[in-house]
Amino acid sequence: MTGLVLASASPRRRELLERVGLSIDVRPADVDEAALVGETPAAYVGRIARAKAAAVPRFPGTWVLAADTTVTIDGLILAKASSRDEATEMLRRISGRVHQVMTSFVVLGDGIVRERLVTSDVEMIAIDPTTLADYVASNEWRGKAGAYAIQGIGAALVRGVSGSVTNVIGLPLVEVLDVLRDAGGPTPRFTAGRPA
Repeated sequence: MTGLVLASASPRRRELLERVGLSIDVRPADVDEAALVGETPAAYVGRIARAKAAAVPRFPGTWVLAADTTVTIDGLILAKASSRDEATEMLRRISGRVHQVMTSFVVLGDGIVRERLVTSDVEMIAIDPTTLADYVASNEWRGKAGAYAIQGIGAALVRGVSGSVTNVIGLPLVEVLDVLRDAGGPTPRFTAGRPA
């Protein structure tokens, strides 16, 4: 098998995969990402990742990778904020505390289905009101689970990460590559596209 289809519009996932030399075909999956009543964060990301994988056509000899990431604290799902007020409330909730970032990913190949859940603990600084207002005004929170981006200026709000850092960005790269390797899928080429 050759070829990896990424069932995601996330530029962060694409960049992480391309950085290690994987050739990918991006085909975003259009699925309803609303949480179900009473759904746990782990069940939520698993269901959405499976739905994304199923929504993208896969041809013989190709692989599909789909993933979904959410932030959770106190058993709540902190998905993408829809307004400045919602982003502010999410950031207030996680300020000065440890929250979890969960990513479920699915790999499909010929007769192969692999699914994994990866969880990282993220400790946030206590965000003072001025910093909070300034960060929200930056609009970096848009389209980000938990209303922050660790790969951007939101890194200044993060005291530490226990577990996969790339998971917090949106794709647990080591775990994805392990699953692809074990399943006989595409493997990284760290020198691909790099000057000699």
